[in-house]
Amino acid sequence: MAVRFILSIDGGGIRGLIPALILSDLAKRLDDRPLHECFDLIGGTSTGAIIAAGLACPNPRNHAKAACTPDNLVKLYAEEGKDIFKATILTRILNIGGWQEERYSAAELEKKLINRLGLKTEVADALTKVLITGYDIHNRQAVFITNCDPENSRFRFWEAARGSSAAPTYFEPALVENFAEDPTDANRRIPVIDGGVFANDPVLAAYVEARKMGWENNPDTVVILSLGTGIQNRKIPYQQAKDWGAFGWINPANGTPLISVLMQGQASTAAYQANKLLNPSGTKMANGATAVTAANRGKLQYFRIDGPLIGANDDLDDASPGNIASLTRLAERFITDNKLALDEVASRIKAR
Repeated sequence: MAVRFILSIDGGGIRGLIPALILSDLAKRLDDRPLHECFDLIGGTSTGAIIAAGLACPNPRNHAKAACTPDNLVKLYAEEGKDIFKATILTRILNIGGWQEERYSAAELEKKLINRLGLKTEVADALTKVLITGYDIHNRQAVFITNCDPENSRFRFWEAARGSSAAPTYFEPALVENFAEDPTDANRRIPVIDGGVFANDPVLAAYVEARKMGWENNPDTVVILSLGTGIQNRKIPYQQAKDWGAFGWINPANGTPLISVLMQGQASTAAYQANKLLNPSGTKMANGATAVTAANRGKLQYFRIDGPLIGANDDLDDASPGNIASLTRLAERFITDNKLALDEVASRIKAR
């Protein structure tokens, strides 16, 4: 029986620090073996797409290695997040009333992506199977950028990651070029926004790609490690929300609640569905994470690591030193609370 391992990573802006730290811990359990050698498919949405691209894209200076290690990605969030989420005084003033179209210029993010992923490296060149989600605002449809399907693999890595992380109100949409199309085709350049608008947790999208490739045909099977970026548990008071209107629901001063509701709602639903679809009957989810027990050890196909954002800001863009420290402590708690899951995933990967 062939076992295929899939890594799925949620969106969540600066909270991508949490899965980056979890992956750093997992890499140590795997004796620092490159994660593109451990996972047959790495899927990601938004900040998760940035992580997926970093782990699967060939390093521009050494194509035999990945563009990023988990520790490199930790540094990106912990030390460089403040550069990506840097607003001018004027922008901050305009955003108080929700009038500014985007909070941040994408220039700094694009520079960092190009530096790490290269200017021309395509998803077709990936070191393992990879899946990046986005949403085409022209044709009003989901976009799955993946080398699981050659027709959807001729996208540049940095553009795919940029488009997938173009969260509405935070960054402007990205024009992502499909090099598989005729250069004269007007539809070759696709206006893409954050894949989190339909798949903030891309686990089911990744599972479908696995099924398309025949990985789930008996007796073959898949094992999925799905990493969240923290469950948003900030209450939205009824007395405030009932009078918000359109601007109130997208106002950064309120934490852009419409975006967070859509993304958290989809992520919690996908986790519930994946657990019911892939795990033995009766497998429970405790605080958003798969409960590993003596009874289900060795039988689980789906491992979810996530938890409530207790003690940390759930905003996508709070890259302040204080919140980075809080997110780091939260990730450490997730690692401790999910030790059995991480041990089992690492053990099964090593045993393959």
